[in-house]
Amino acid sequence: MPNWLRDGLRQRGIRPCIPPRKKPASCNKRLSRKRHRIENPFGRLKDWRGIATGYECCGDIFLNAIIPAAIVIFWIWSL
Repeated sequence: MPNWLRDGLRQRGIRPCIPPRKKPASCNKRLSRKRHRIENPFGRLKDWRGIATGYECCGDIFLNAIIPAAIVIFWIWSL
């Protein structure tokens, strides 16, 4: 994340939690780990082709596609 973006977030009262790539900058590692615990399951859901491309136009059918995928992902992670 560029420093100008970090500075803009701080001016708005937002604490950036994404770790820097090249230059060392202050980063809350505990908050970053929590962020990854939320982001990773969404990334796993996108491995399922129908969910990633949004084939289903109706929200109910789309939700019915997400539920089994989430169950399988949770089952694999808990092994």
